[in-house]
Amino acid sequence: MLLPVHIGYYYTVSAIIIPKFLYRREFAALAVSFILVCIFFTCCYRLIEIFFADPYLFGQMKPLNPTFKWKKIEGSIPQQFFNGQYMVHALEQTNAIVFGGLLIKFIGMWYDRKQMALNSELNFLRAQIHPHFLFNTLNNLYSLTLNNSPASPGVVLDLSQILRYMLYECNTDYVPLKKDIEIIRHYIGLEQLRYGDRLDLNLNIKGDIHGQQIAPLLMIPLIENAFKHGASEMIEEAWINIVIEVEPSSIKLKVSNSKPLEQHQGNRSHFGKIGLENVKKRLALIYPESHIFSVHDQEDMFAVILHIELFPSLLPSKRKRSNPSHPLLALSATDGNL
Repeated sequence: MLLPVHIGYYYTVSAIIIPKFLYRREFAALAVSFILVCIFFTCCYRLIEIFFADPYLFGQMKPLNPTFKWKKIEGSIPQQFFNGQYMVHALEQTNAIVFGGLLIKFIGMWYDRKQMALNSELNFLRAQIHPHFLFNTLNNLYSLTLNNSPASPGVVLDLSQILRYMLYECNTDYVPLKKDIEIIRHYIGLEQLRYGDRLDLNLNIKGDIHGQQIAPLLMIPLIENAFKHGASEMIEEAWINIVIEVEPSSIKLKVSNSKPLEQHQGNRSHFGKIGLENVKKRLALIYPESHIFSVHDQEDMFAVILHIELFPSLLPSKRKRSNPSHPLLALSATDGNL
């Protein structure tokens, strides 16, 4: 009997008053309108009690106890309506239900706004990768075309594969790890054409890369950073080591590269580059409390280690974790020294 009051009260506030006044920051009008609506529906609540709910309850109790008397229904209708005790009770009951519904609504709105903000920031960070990566790769292609290299068509083909992946296949939260590693191979192939024998490059992939999922474009900026700020700044004896270790519940990437000795003299150029900062921000948003990202800047070497604990929903369905301990605690002491 009283449900229509709760429904009418809630939707009047949530669908009319809040959008009309709260979203526009008209707080005075919001307070006045809310008070008026509260008074109106409290009165409706009390009238339904007087004319329908209380007589019904009294009729149900009377056969069970013929001597039963109920003070609430005594007196005339105006006397019952203006009874302060029962009016306050009606006010409490009316607002308790509505405030509970509004609380759930505001929590939902807050969560949606938070998710929209996170998605917007992730999209912005992901969009930064495209021009940054494209700029560096086009520079590589430009140097090959200047020398009329026969490898130029292959570079264009590899570049088209990478751009297709970035533009069309990375618009999801997670991608197959196998595909992400395939793009890494394309990128390394482009860089090997550029440096040739001047660069000692080692790529080592351990574990099964099939069936795993990972956030897209997390590893490429770290590898790109090693080429751009390591090999490209050294005339000879440049080297890069890349190790990807895949386990059922985690992925670890180690990237280390040589660097010019003079770069160590107060110039920590790696740490301030777009790629590293971008990765750090994306990791904080996508894998909070589920990753370790460390930077090691030594005299003749620069290295980064990324360890990601995969979410249960991203693990292959037929696999189970063989080690119940937290994977992040399994980082050995040697990782810090490579």
